[in-house]
Amino acid sequence: MFEKRSDAGYQQVLPGIRQKTLVHGDKTLMVEFLLEKGAQLPLHSHPHEQTGYLVSGRIRLSIGEKKQEVLPGDSWCIAGGAQHNAEILEDSVAIEVFSPVREEYLP
Repeated sequence: MFEKRSDAGYQQVLPGIRQKTLVHGDKTLMVEFLLEKGAQLPLHSHPHEQTGYLVSGRIRLSIGEKKQEVLPGDSWCIAGGAQHNAEILEDSVAIEVFSPVREEYLP
């Protein structure tokens, strides 16, 4: 599967947080998140493993009891079921891969 870059298809999921599924297969799904300074991703968990890469900006990511300021080029992996949240410190772009596929993120 190939997907060409497009500005279309972003969905507002929370105030200041937009997402777009870029591509997916049978076992993984890749999403781009556009995050506005001051936005908050509340504490939550899901059964999907989540691996991410910060393209630009700055966020504070908490996974369980661990907190980390994440800068461009940094990456992370969140185990399925782990509690996590994020505070968006600067306008940011993040790419994340979920496994298994998050059905609610399918286009």
